[in-house]
Amino acid sequence: MDNSKNVACFKEVMGNYPTGVTVVTTVDEQGVPLGLTVNSFASVSLDPLLVLWSIDKRVSTYETFIKTDKFAVHVLSADQGDICSLFASRDIDRFGNCEWALSEQNLPIIAGASGVMQCKTFKTIEAGDHTILIGEVVAIESENKEPLLYHKRKFGKIPDEFYI
Repeated sequence: MDNSKNVACFKEVMGNYPTGVTVVTTVDEQGVPLGLTVNSFASVSLDPLLVLWSIDKRVSTYETFIKTDKFAVHVLSADQGDICSLFASRDIDRFGNCEWALSEQNLPIIAGASGVMQCKTFKTIEAGDHTILIGEVVAIESENKEPLLYHKRKFGKIPDEFYI
């Protein structure tokens, strides 16, 4: 089978798989905050508490995230579509356009998220054109807000009719 057809079909199938939306943040060696929108996020383990996400090897912040020993995962709330778009945009001052603060772990924490997990890097795994980062959760906060979802290249909240 033609690989380009496989890639197109793969994108179609994965685009039809609804996911939550996160923003992952860290600081570089000079303490400058960095972050990006990520929907490749999952829980891994309860003992120890582990989560994973993957980063495209072509993104400009790739080397920083691969070398860092810590990062924060923000599970975005349904009203944070603007934050999702902001951190998915290029050539923009992401942190200059949102409310955030440094945590006790010296990680940039974006205000308003449904939940935030601050992690120390546990392991990285090469996986094709991405690298998987596994983090051990060292601090966690929950605001118990409705999550932001991603489906068919669109962002939104859980529809009201979804609830029975």
